[in-house]
Amino acid sequence: MDLLQTINDPADIRQLSRAQLKQLADELRAFVLESVAQTGGHLSSNLGTVELTIALHCVFNTPEDRIVWDVGHQTYPHKILTGRRDQMHTLRQLDGISGFPRRAESIYDTFGTAHSSTSISAALGMALAAKAKGEDRHAIAVIGDGAMTAGMAFEAMNNAGIHDDCNLLVVLNDNDMSISPPVGALNRYLARLMSGQFYAAAKNVGKSVLPAPVRELARRFEEHAKGMIVPATMFEEFGFNYIGPIDGHDLDSLIPTLENIKHLKGPQFLHVVTRKGQGYKLAEADPVLYHGPGKFDPAEGIKPAAAKKVTYTSVFGDWLCDMAAADQRLIGITPAMREGSGMVEFERRFPDRYHDVGIAEQHAVTFAGGMACEGLKPVVAIYSTFLQRAYDQLIHDVALQNLDVTFALDRSGLVGADGATHAGNYDIAFLRCIPNMIVMAASDENECRRMLSTGFQYNGPAAVRYPRGGGVGAKVGNDLDTIALGTGEVRREGKGVAILAFGTMVAPSVAAGEALDATVVNMRFIKPLDMELVRKLAETHDALVTVEEGCLMGGAGAAVAEALAAEGIVKPLLNLGLPDQFIDHGDAAQLLAMCGLDAKGIEASIRQRFDKGEPRLVVNNKQ
Repeated sequence: MDLLQTINDPADIRQLSRAQLKQLADELRAFVLESVAQTGGHLSSNLGTVELTIALHCVFNTPEDRIVWDVGHQTYPHKILTGRRDQMHTLRQLDGISGFPRRAESIYDTFGTAHSSTSISAALGMALAAKAKGEDRHAIAVIGDGAMTAGMAFEAMNNAGIHDDCNLLVVLNDNDMSISPPVGALNRYLARLMSGQFYAAAKNVGKSVLPAPVRELARRFEEHAKGMIVPATMFEEFGFNYIGPIDGHDLDSLIPTLENIKHLKGPQFLHVVTRKGQGYKLAEADPVLYHGPGKFDPAEGIKPAAAKKVTYTSVFGDWLCDMAAADQRLIGITPAMREGSGMVEFERRFPDRYHDVGIAEQHAVTFAGGMACEGLKPVVAIYSTFLQRAYDQLIHDVALQNLDVTFALDRSGLVGADGATHAGNYDIAFLRCIPNMIVMAASDENECRRMLSTGFQYNGPAAVRYPRGGGVGAKVGNDLDTIALGTGEVRREGKGVAILAFGTMVAPSVAAGEALDATVVNMRFIKPLDMELVRKLAETHDALVTVEEGCLMGGAGAAVAEALAAEGIVKPLLNLGLPDQFIDHGDAAQLLAMCGLDAKGIEASIRQRFDKGEPRLVVNNKQ
């Protein structure tokens, strides 16, 4: 990797010959593979963007010209070429570099894009800002084909098409592969373009844009396609000048095409075809498996994992199949996260009742609402961080109409290596304020299953939040039993202090309760709260403590405080949870400890508050 070691910023790339650029691509791809194998992270998508990244930085004057990557998990080659090569061993680790573009990390990261389909909007804003400021620079949005399924991308294109004098380039990175297999009419449309539009694009605009080898290929293709009628592309109807598709791994096509586009005015749309996992046969063969692997040996590939604790995701997947077998009304819906949400087996067993709507969270929620109107019982499997994208639909289209939709909120709480962009820290706060909503937090795997049944049987909107990864190792039953609505349970009887724990915080709270001889309660429901239990605890204890893996502001602890105030109960209260700040990437257990939400941290916070404060409480037999 001698050549790669000489590249410290994109200006160095622009000094290389075409032959050296191809060598750089080989070295960069090998370095990406080696780095991800050592740290874990996103692999397939990054192997597919090597040549495209080199070509963009070679042709455009970055960072003066702005590149917005969408989604951000395809930016490892970009990070390596923009001065972060020697930091790649810290990728997604505490105090290391992020797995996504991050403005605070580099001037080359022009916009944070860990949630998809935002690039065209951001790049258009940058392009029009440059125009308003009288600056001559380009804005480039690199958007994956999966991200093009979201309505936001088309909202931006609709707006961009009327600005015929802005320097905006949209690069569609068409690798026929989002995280889950691509779905919907757009994917079929792109497939038709690949089979029938290549020569038409070259015929219409290729004389001034496409390099000679591509024009020749297009001419030969056209000779064998006489009489083929190809309509104007959808992208042209939006007001873009459509170019392509071209091979995204061929620098001899990419660079001349980009150089020609650079001199065109108005919105440009370049359709680039790449292959996920390019250059690493195992990832090419199974790009889903190699989408986001942990550490592995590149020579041997990913080995079958040893038996681990049951994950909450698999608990959901098993429950979904069991409940579907018991109730024909159940419909499973996911916004492009079949694997991540544990729905592979459900799709296999119940294909007619499975709907992957693409990266379209807003549509997913309202779509579920429409089904609920007709007497079906949709279950929306969605990450907590992505439900944020459908908040209006959640309120207006589901809760306001009190529709029977169950939300399975995976990845609630801190998520570790993906960091602040993917953390599910806010669902408690933004859900509990919505009328008609039922909100539950699972403390273990079996309770998660029972809560899912509870939410499903409740005649209205209900949400079950559960964390990423494995639980405490609880045995999971096969039944479909429910939990009485709004009831908590006492896990440990103590004195002095009562700890009201929610979800994942029950286990560390029990451990802290042992050290403090405190009462510990698994509250189970954030909404409705078990007010009978709260009143009893307030009557029989000197102080109350709430613990949650969610934001403190507006969270479960705030719900308890509001309920006590409404009842006129005055009682010392300590709320523990996530602080009012975005929490960076790192090992999830380490991050929880830093926030004081492990057993030792909970114990320490209670001692600090009540050993020194008023009233004097009995804490572990100390006055």
